[in-house]
Amino acid sequence: AALAAAAPQRGLASASWVPTSEAELARMSQQALIHELSQHNQRVSEELVPWFLENMPASYFRQNHERRRLEHLRAISSLYCNDAAPSEDVRITLSSDLPDGRREVTVIRPGAAGDHGAEIIKLMDKLPAADVGLSRVKLFESLDKRFTLYIFQYDSNGVADEPCATPADCRHLLEHAAKVQAGDVDGFAADPMFEEAAMLDYISRCTPYYVAHSSPTRFLRQRQLYESVVDHEHCAVSISPYGSEASNSRGEGNRFWVDCAMSNVIPMVVLKGAVRLLGVNDLELERVHMDVVDDTTGAHAPCAARNYEDEVGGVTLLRLLVTDNSGGGDSLVTSARGQELVHHLERMKWYDERTLRLALDEHPWLGLGRAEVITALLSLLHGPLHKQNQWAFMRSSLFSSVSEPRKIPLAAQIADLFLDKFHPETGEQFKRDYDIFMKRRDAIAQDIHDGVSAGDPAGGMMLQAMLQAVDATYRANFYRRGRFSLAMRIDPEIMNGPDEDREQPFGAFFVHGRRFNGFHVRFRNIARGGMRLVTPDGAEAHSFESSRQYDEAYGLAYAQQLKNKDIPEGGSKAVCLIDTSYGLPAPLEGSARNHCLRKSAKGMVDGLLDLIVDPKPGEKPLVDFLGMPELLYLGPDEQVIPEDIVWIAEHAARRGYPCPDAFMSSKPGAGINHKEFGVTSEGVNVFLAEALRFTGIEPLQQKFTVSMTGGPDGDVAGNMLNIMHRDYGENVRVVGLADGSGCAEDPDGLHMAELLRLFELGLPIADFREEHLGPSGRVLTADTEEGIRARNTMHFRLRADAFVPAGGRPSTVNLNNYHCFITEDPETGKKEGICPLVVEGANLFFTPEARQKLFDEAGVIMVKDSSANKAGVICSSYEICSSMLTSPEEFMEHKEAIVSDVVSNLRAIASREAKLLFREFFNYEGALPHFSERISNAINSLTDHIREALEDESILLDQHVRGDAGLAVPTEDELLPLFRDHLPETLVDLAFDRVLDRVPESYRLNAYASSLASSIVYREGIHFVETQPKARLAKIAINYMRAQRELESLVDREIAGDATDAEREEIARIVKLTGVRSRINV
Repeated sequence: AALAAAAPQRGLASASWVPTSEAELARMSQQALIHELSQHNQRVSEELVPWFLENMPASYFRQNHERRRLEHLRAISSLYCNDAAPSEDVRITLSSDLPDGRREVTVIRPGAAGDHGAEIIKLMDKLPAADVGLSRVKLFESLDKRFTLYIFQYDSNGVADEPCATPADCRHLLEHAAKVQAGDVDGFAADPMFEEAAMLDYISRCTPYYVAHSSPTRFLRQRQLYESVVDHEHCAVSISPYGSEASNSRGEGNRFWVDCAMSNVIPMVVLKGAVRLLGVNDLELERVHMDVVDDTTGAHAPCAARNYEDEVGGVTLLRLLVTDNSGGGDSLVTSARGQELVHHLERMKWYDERTLRLALDEHPWLGLGRAEVITALLSLLHGPLHKQNQWAFMRSSLFSSVSEPRKIPLAAQIADLFLDKFHPETGEQFKRDYDIFMKRRDAIAQDIHDGVSAGDPAGGMMLQAMLQAVDATYRANFYRRGRFSLAMRIDPEIMNGPDEDREQPFGAFFVHGRRFNGFHVRFRNIARGGMRLVTPDGAEAHSFESSRQYDEAYGLAYAQQLKNKDIPEGGSKAVCLIDTSYGLPAPLEGSARNHCLRKSAKGMVDGLLDLIVDPKPGEKPLVDFLGMPELLYLGPDEQVIPEDIVWIAEHAARRGYPCPDAFMSSKPGAGINHKEFGVTSEGVNVFLAEALRFTGIEPLQQKFTVSMTGGPDGDVAGNMLNIMHRDYGENVRVVGLADGSGCAEDPDGLHMAELLRLFELGLPIADFREEHLGPSGRVLTADTEEGIRARNTMHFRLRADAFVPAGGRPSTVNLNNYHCFITEDPETGKKEGICPLVVEGANLFFTPEARQKLFDEAGVIMVKDSSANKAGVICSSYEICSSMLTSPEEFMEHKEAIVSDVVSNLRAIASREAKLLFREFFNYEGALPHFSERISNAINSLTDHIREALEDESILLDQHVRGDAGLAVPTEDELLPLFRDHLPETLVDLAFDRVLDRVPESYRLNAYASSLASSIVYREGIHFVETQPKARLAKIAINYMRAQRELESLVDREIAGDATDAEREEIARIVKLTGVRSRINV
């Protein structure tokens, strides 16, 4: 254009080479640009190709074919400049499908990353989500550090599922395995896993690419790792030198292969964690191989393309090529540093993300061990600290505060003290001379006071609480190899808030793991209670639940203690709080969420077992500052599914727990599944019927209405629907039902057949078909604001004769909202409950304060949870007794009869308490929950005194209590009938002669005491126990047992016509003395 503009001035306008049209001008400009670009490309190529050949490492040329290298050259040429470095912020991404069906993504960046592991993680997070699994990561850095290539290869291009490998793919592997079996391969021993049939089965679980591109040695090594982890939750790691002695002589002796096998993980999660760990250990990542091998037994699933971002299953095999840049002379294979790396990689799937962030990102000097202790202590103490200052001690604030420069060194000292306290050597020193521990503790406390407390009172309080928690920990599993979590047996007193005066539990456990924290609280040494999984939506809800997690476990365990009055075990509860949202853009869903729940349950249970089972042969016992053995018994609660129940029982057996079948109740096979047989609801229904009769409604003859929380797919609510329909037929009308999915309401009664359809199919209330609604009925789902509002307020709106909360979170009705459950007559001003009767099928739905207010202000009759839903835990106790006395096969053979007897017993026990409860309520002042607690307390108190006397015979032999004569100590033969009367009849006939051999003595003593105590209170009432001097309770109980048997014998002889005149006179005397009170039911 410039040439054409100048031409007229030079008098050359008529020259033939001067363009005379715009089209010709455009054509010549294009040719000039092409020529200039061609010249530039030629110069670049002349400079770039020699540079490329000289500076790309030899491994690059070995692992990339010519066509791929040409594509890379073209991409690099667009960034290449011989006199200036391009911006390191620039990235070029190439994506292509490979001939074998895999997908490859290459990212090219100028310069060297410095930390290739961190760069790989960033790139994995930024690359578009793949439809299939990442299987290879390779990186190649030019020798002059000008460019770095990251190559990501995925299993397939997502067009079709990838087939499994076939024998044709693996002849080289079978030949090598045959040589191993013949003893011709160094470093391998013959093993059945290397037999051809076993190899073919294993190979059929692998992808063709993995089989075809694995060296025989690598494949067999990884096969060994696979076998060491398949079917359980452990991880296996090995480190081996890279290459041969010849390669080491070429200066490659600091390169190593790190192989990991992990079952049941999300592959991308463990890969990112492993890469971060390598980085802080001065190990430069060069290459990553990642494969997943199917681990199903029998006919296994085809090797379908897998989304490694959130899908779980199989065994993940990681192979990482690293360069050791630490400069140390020791080999990573044999050094202590290498062994520590192996340990942390083995635990990578179990480390919480906050622990990883603290140790790998924020303070690499800290180490994962200290970081885990710090995050565990902060998680433990969130509740009590939050009670002191809810704003300073929000959950997120704790973790950010401890990481500050002034505090993290002191937190590290606290962690070191914890680690030393439970180290097999220093811990034993502390046990011999606890003053050593105290001096170190006091020195740290002084450092906290001097360095933090004055300028940051909240920070000082936090650190001092962490220090106190170390002192209050009796056992910890930190040094137990293969642990899933960090578990601690703690003094429950440290969990109290300021000025909090409440009964202290017998013991408490705390378990900290990946995305979960768990508390187990129990009120007796031998105790039973369920484990529930709590999964709040979002960080704010999780923080709130975290602040009250221990109190929830405490409250549930205390309620369990009240309801366990009829059985040998005291009350306990385990609450596992799971974080499904931390570090994620949205809470986990689908298979990833299910994986998180199942893994958390396993982590918590394994941690508890670490603290209570004996060590394996050759393993040192835990350092124990408690000094007594402990037994725990669990059962299922919210979100614990049959898969969890089976795993827990089987894992207890693997860990060597005594009588492992007794460790977990409600097993689907040799157990009594609560939901299947509706055992909890059978008891709730008995209390509902008795309560309705008390209010003037005979449910077998009159119509009545009920509203409920809990879904038709839930245990208690679903079975209540089924049982009420069975017992009351058309007399019962369910006017409202609410669960997590929404609510259904109909003043004419929801269609019972439709409710039972949902129950049978295990569907929530949102699936209620609207064609079965009456004219005023409606179904609202929780995916709308209106639906959420209706669900959350249904129990405050719907009038019914009875309300049965059979699901819902604790403290749903509390001091802040109880008034919403009250209605007032505008004319008379009389207040009454929305429902005049409440039977608590769910635990703690109403707070104690709300219960009392509703009774005082509106006269609401409320059957407390510890009475109403106790049948479930009694059933679990029966199951445990069955596990002790019978084999699984024997139980299964007689299961139908045993279950029938159990259900009959449950109804009878519930009826005994229900009749006493309403008798006491009718005869004396007070609210019904008050009498419920008094019944439990009377039985538990009497049980404790009897148990103490059976252990300490001097209590019965003492002749100086109020002038009592000494009492003959009962023999076991005298006590055994108490246990026999407690058990189901079929179990008695089948195995009662095995009690002394199979049931532990401590359990038998509890059984004798609780059976005798409950029978006395149900017969005589609470005042009989409350008015007696405590020192005489045990003697009174033993005398009562003997007198009762004498009286029963007298009556039997009278009925048979064999009584003497003297015996008849004695019977008449007794009737005259006690008959009137019995007659009027006082």
